[in-house]
Amino acid sequence: MYKIVVFDLDGTLANTLEDLADAVNKGLSENGLPTHSLESYKKMVGDGILNLIKRAIAPVTDEKTAAKVKEVFDRYYREHSTDKTCAYPGTQQLLEVLQEKGILTAVLSNKPHQFVEKILKKIFPHHCFDLAWGKRPEYDIKPNPDSLNAILSLTGIDKSQCLYVGDSDVDCHTARNAGVKCCGVSWGFRGREELEKAGADFIIDTPMEMREKLNI
Repeated sequence: MYKIVVFDLDGTLANTLEDLADAVNKGLSENGLPTHSLESYKKMVGDGILNLIKRAIAPVTDEKTAAKVKEVFDRYYREHSTDKTCAYPGTQQLLEVLQEKGILTAVLSNKPHQFVEKILKKIFPHHCFDLAWGKRPEYDIKPNPDSLNAILSLTGIDKSQCLYVGDSDVDCHTARNAGVKCCGVSWGFRGREELEKAGADFIIDTPMEMREKLNI
């Protein structure tokens, strides 16, 4: 029986793509660089903001340009990170079921921590996550497992009783590196094929399918 479910945020609980794309495109346009379509950002996100920006400015590679784009991104996203962001259908109901069954819920994202708190407050105003972490300075970004291991250490829950949920290969690798089971979600940014190749233990197409997988 699982005692904690740890969720990725972007592409898993929340559709954040439009706000991210708008913020990066703002940074690109203000620095005279070409912008990208919304669809193209699905393959750029997932490894933290700096890696997102480096992918967006390619083939430009110099750190100075990346820093300038990030400066605009940070300023714009700080004001607009929840303009279009919304919860995926069914995620609120799933969180309610987990809470009713006494299963802890947590969030672990590569997104800067302040944005994680703001987004969760908007899209799940009535759900209290037991832990919700964005990128913290003491830990490397996922797929490094240190932050997930720290969450388990704080809660005192064994790895065999943890399920990690995400939409990308980064999430699958994070779970494997930490030694926990991974549930892939096909509704996110990357899709079923990437999750299968990355070795997700199982994949669900709707949030409430997790009830069957967990027998709750």
